[in-house]
Amino acid sequence: MKKLLICLYIVIAAFEARAQPLKRARNYGLQFGVIPTGKQNAITDVAGVKVGQTTLIKGDNIRTGVTVIMPHEGNVFQQKVPAAVFAGNGFGKLAGSTQIAELGNLETPIVLTNTLNVSTGLDALIDYTLQQKGNEKIQSVNAVVGETNDGYLNDIQGRHVTKNDVLLAIRNAKASDVAEGAVGAGTGTVCFGFKGGIGTASRLLPKSLGGYTVGVLVQTNFGGVLQIDGAPVGRELGKFDFSNQLMNNADGSCMMIVATDAPLNSRNLQRLAKRAFMGLAKTGGIASNGSGDYVIAFSTAASVRVFHQPVQPLQQAEYLQNDYASPVFMAAIEATEEAIINSLFAGVDMKGKEGHQVPALPLDRVMPILKKYNVVKK
Repeated sequence: MKKLLICLYIVIAAFEARAQPLKRARNYGLQFGVIPTGKQNAITDVAGVKVGQTTLIKGDNIRTGVTVIMPHEGNVFQQKVPAAVFAGNGFGKLAGSTQIAELGNLETPIVLTNTLNVSTGLDALIDYTLQQKGNEKIQSVNAVVGETNDGYLNDIQGRHVTKNDVLLAIRNAKASDVAEGAVGAGTGTVCFGFKGGIGTASRLLPKSLGGYTVGVLVQTNFGGVLQIDGAPVGRELGKFDFSNQLMNNADGSCMMIVATDAPLNSRNLQRLAKRAFMGLAKTGGIASNGSGDYVIAFSTAASVRVFHQPVQPLQQAEYLQNDYASPVFMAAIEATEEAIINSLFAGVDMKGKEGHQVPALPLDRVMPILKKYNVVKK
């Protein structure tokens, strides 16, 4: 009977999550920056990029999951993509980062999960890569797994994410309808004292600036003093880190994934990653001592992919020159800021481990603040 009730709880929770209308910042009149969004306003606006998620909400204390970003539809190990990593604050466990820094490319999908399930993500990515056609004889895989710590709401020591959960997210990855809020790797996360989670956004540059797309996906679990499009929301609510005994810990983490079809090399992708961190700063994040804040940036441009077994010693590729990179940088800043705020707008009240409760962003109180500061029209 108990197992039946748990199963019913999971089914009902999943149904309710699907039934809820999509709540995004732009639905409330917000507009971040000046560059237009892509069609979906999501990382999947970058052609070929897919996102898959597995959400684990079980009983009273399991609130965790997996989010997977697929760089392109082919065999990523055989056709590696240029990539770079920027650590805004390195209190984290970003597996695979050193090889990206050394070789400048990414050879697996990116898995996001909780801190103590990083090894599970690695195992799953290795299995996935070895099973792909053409990879039968490879003997080394640089699997890339990022994390944030969801231990306030989730029984993190139980390590409830399994390899099957990761592989399920990979199998279900798609190029549309990226769910936000308390889903996937963001199921149990907390941001600025409110329910954080997964958020995404994109920017589409005009043809005069290259016509490139930049997409961002974030896993938000950090603190500071919340700002929304410049409005001091955290200050106005009287809820911000170090303001009282109940809000004295800004530690957490934020994983930021930046994808673009601009033909950037690894050096300029690292520059792009640094700009994405500026988007986090615009939301009021402070990259505290115990926060692992990382950006992984990659280019999907087919012309700059690196083949695992090249047929000639010299690679001929056309890369975007430095003087033309600034619009792409600006797009990453805007999209990162909006993705973080989207993760909050999609949040729901959640109760988890040991009865801990985290409220959703109180939009009934936030909207008057945004109107007061002329962020949205009255």
